[in-house]
Amino acid sequence: MGLIHIDLFTTLDGVAQAPGGPEEDTANDFAFGGWQAPLIDEVVGEQIDSGMAGMDALLLGRRTYDIFASYWPHQNGKIAELFNRIPKYVASRQSPELEWEGSTLLGPDTEAELRELREKHQNVHVIGSLDFVQTLFAERMFDQLNLWVYPILLGHGKRVFADGVVPTNLRLVEPVVASPKGAVMQRYALVEGTPGVGKMVEIDQAENQ
Repeated sequence: MGLIHIDLFTTLDGVAQAPGGPEEDTANDFAFGGWQAPLIDEVVGEQIDSGMAGMDALLLGRRTYDIFASYWPHQNGKIAELFNRIPKYVASRQSPELEWEGSTLLGPDTEAELRELREKHQNVHVIGSLDFVQTLFAERMFDQLNLWVYPILLGHGKRVFADGVVPTNLRLVEPVVASPKGAVMQRYALVEGTPGVGKMVEIDQAENQ
């Protein structure tokens, strides 16, 4: 059974809108498109490359798909070769024309579609696609969250957890690493159950016994 990975780049205050470029997403007069570029360094690049190891499908929301489809088919290099080669699946409430080779529109039953994708592929990555990601969070329809947190505050913009989430347990799957420019990568696996509660005094007593 394959895994659904969510890959997101976010500021410290949770803004994940348009990290890649000024024209990526200007909705609501967002003026900081491309905020990620000044904070990229070799460590982040290596983390992104290693995270793509084994990727055998992309799952994208409509807006991110349009951005990718207008850019990657015209590029060269390791990432372009991978993205152009593997299957692309698009989640949309409409019926867009998908011109990027290897693209398929998902049906309306998201849960059933993801179940089929897990049977076809080992590592399906959702990159960006903030609107679609809200559905995945709300329905717990993902297996791993890969989150890069950058040391800036933007104050407004589309956020990672914009619509809230259901109470969910996550498990850190590898040590947290900070890059020279302060980006912190965190990889979490989805865990069954809901978060537990307790009193700190009880925890202190248990640790001292």
